[in-house]
Amino acid sequence: MISGALLLGAACSLDNDQAAPTAEQPRSETEPALESTSPREGEATIGRVPEIVQRVQPSVVTVLTDRGEGSGVVYRPGTIVTNHHVVAGARTVRVALASGERIDAKVRATDERSDLAVLDVSRTDLPPATFAKSLPRVGSLALAIGNPLGFENTVTLGIISGLGRSIPGSATQTLALIDLVQTDAPISPGNSGGALIDAAGTVVGINVAYIPPQTAGAVSLGFAIPAPTVTAVVDELLRDGDVNHPFLGLQPRPLTPEIARQLNVSTDSGVIALDVEDGGPAAAAGVRPGDVIVSVEGRAVRSVEDLLAALRNHRPGERVKVALERDGNKQELTVTLGEQRA
Repeated sequence: MISGALLLGAACSLDNDQAAPTAEQPRSETEPALESTSPREGEATIGRVPEIVQRVQPSVVTVLTDRGEGSGVVYRPGTIVTNHHVVAGARTVRVALASGERIDAKVRATDERSDLAVLDVSRTDLPPATFAKSLPRVGSLALAIGNPLGFENTVTLGIISGLGRSIPGSATQTLALIDLVQTDAPISPGNSGGALIDAAGTVVGINVAYIPPQTAGAVSLGFAIPAPTVTAVVDELLRDGDVNHPFLGLQPRPLTPEIARQLNVSTDSGVIALDVEDGGPAAAAGVRPGDVIVSVEGRAVRSVEDLLAALRNHRPGERVKVALERDGNKQELTVTLGEQRA
């Protein structure tokens, strides 16, 4: 649960205590071309929803633990992907199939920083879902399939509302809620780990969080981990058992107007290097405590979440250009990212 405002989407506990403009992205290779917006074609797309659901639903499962319930998606024969927070701390894990059959599952590996986990099951005949290789288009059809509040095999309909979303303030409690797909397809507790699919039945994201309606007047604000992130993390978990994350070696803090005046910087947004680790990548590149980071590889950094999202696009060992302000002067440094395992 995120600061009482945003819920990690989604895992339904047994005691029910858990209730920016974006640049255009390339269309998924598997997404159908929907160039016309005529009502007749829109009706045809909606009319195909039952067929899409029937095809994908066998690939979506319910994840049952001694701590609560969530959802999962068949990634490959014998392997299911879900959220880390669905299975974290669980002593027993079972999976309920679309047919109603229940089977035992074993947590193979998890990555808390991306909130993803993989489960092994003995059934190798479950149909794997197809995962998109690129991001969906804003405005395209979205279907969320999962297990909200224990109602198995539930489907909700909406659109892709935004890309590259990061939940403000989430970095203080979890590193997972950055660079997300936003949807207005209703997501509720228990949907975590379930599939967000497009009009072709392709998984475009794994549902992870939502903002409850009673919070700040929010209506249908749900979030999913993008499919390209899911496949990259899961493949690494299956191969190595853990995930290598890029490491900058500093303690970030949001820039406030008061602090900006104290530091004599001209920018009104950015991230302060509150502390810089001795011998770390940032220190080796010349970053000092009090520097204000304003961009990474040209990607604007306005918040701690922006910084984490920018780093997620890179790998340990890569050299990245970091723009910053120091004593009112702009500088650009090149940082060779270190490695941090979850």
